[in-house]
Amino acid sequence: MDSVRKLIRDIPDFPKKGIIFKDITPVLGDPTTMAAITGAFEKEIEGFKPQRIVGIEARGFIFGAVLAHQMKLPFSPIRKPGKLPYQTVKIGYKLEYGEGTLEMHTDGVLKGERVVVIDDLLATGGTAKAACDLVEKLGGKVAGIAFVVELGFLGGRKLLEGRKVIALTKY
Repeated sequence: MDSVRKLIRDIPDFPKKGIIFKDITPVLGDPTTMAAITGAFEKEIEGFKPQRIVGIEARGFIFGAVLAHQMKLPFSPIRKPGKLPYQTVKIGYKLEYGEGTLEMHTDGVLKGERVVVIDDLLATGGTAKAACDLVEKLGGKVAGIAFVVELGFLGGRKLLEGRKVIALTKY
């Protein structure tokens, strides 16, 4: 996915000093690259036989919703606290630079449903692991996790060990 790497820009010291943020905003503005990402995701995950796509706030919504539409599957969001209007279940987790909480509607995943979790970036794996735990708390089965970008030097795959993890491009 050379087109993805060419479009991602590095933002130094964001969200705090010492972190180099990988900004995917230019990727979102390129329809050809977005189509390539969606096609690559679909090809990579079709063997997982997903029944639902779940996207993690906020950029996982974009990739996940487009992919769900393409695959004619339902989509469910996982959000930060207080953003979902219906009954929710929540989980706390650690980030590379703090702590967080994620929520999902109690009917966001059906019992036994095969789910693929989508996000833009795999860093330390904390957010992705929390999302998987949330899906499983609701009785879903995580068939796989897919990312546009993986920052391999941060070791996020270790936290997701035992799960099928796909990343379209790696640093």
